[in-house]
Amino acid sequence: MGASYGVMTVRHDGLRLDWLGYATARIESHDGTVVYTDPGRYGVLDGSWSEQYPERASADDHPSGPAIAPQDCDVIVVTHDHHYSDDAIDRVASDDATVVVYEAVSAAGVAANSGRDVVEPEELPYDVERVGYGDTLEIAGVTVEAVPAYNLPDGPEADESVDVLHPYEFGCGYVVTLDGTRCFWTGDSDVVPEQRSLDVDVFLPSIARSFTMDRHEAAELAGELTPGLVLPIHYNTFDALRSESAAFAGDVAKRSVPVALDEGWPADL
Repeated sequence: MGASYGVMTVRHDGLRLDWLGYATARIESHDGTVVYTDPGRYGVLDGSWSEQYPERASADDHPSGPAIAPQDCDVIVVTHDHHYSDDAIDRVASDDATVVVYEAVSAAGVAANSGRDVVEPEELPYDVERVGYGDTLEIAGVTVEAVPAYNLPDGPEADESVDVLHPYEFGCGYVVTLDGTRCFWTGDSDVVPEQRSLDVDVFLPSIARSFTMDRHEAAELAGELTPGLVLPIHYNTFDALRSESAAFAGDVAKRSVPVALDEGWPADL
């Protein structure tokens, strides 16, 4: 299985939070309502991550566990084509789960952007809700808000032709509220103006420069948002997402913002 981890679970304001690798976070409320962000890809739920990326698996800085299919989820949020996996959704979704999918996600887009064959979200055997920027849904006691996520056209992810991997309206981020606690997952995004005015209790940023904001920018945004907890995800899955999480935690702590690193694997999933 690669590195040997202890039990790692973060608890905050009545919520249980687990980072399961890549962009997959599991958030559970005190009454057992469960939300997943962007489940799957790169072997993080089927137990093959450490085999696919042995150079990272020995570093003890990314969750690695066995194949799991808890099927315990009430609400799943999908940010964009790169993070859409129908197989992973099947692994975590309960029979009556609702899958919230950004409006631009499509099977054709997934094939074009990452060469994978998937079914259209509407073909999944679950309730599927499409959202665009600014939309808000109420599902199973969970409030889901879609917020802009993109690379700035003149930002560090732009190349000489001003092309970016995540242009405006390609994907989104989400604020999901459970038991009154607002959890913000940035999606694949630079720090953008629309994020700065958000009311955030738990901040789940990407901290890898490749494709998204880096740890310095994420720490600065954490200082502006002043959440009750910062829990970074979407880093160290493979070499292009390498980041210095301990340095990030130090930068956030210097801003008097609580921060946790969840880099192990929970024992009870």
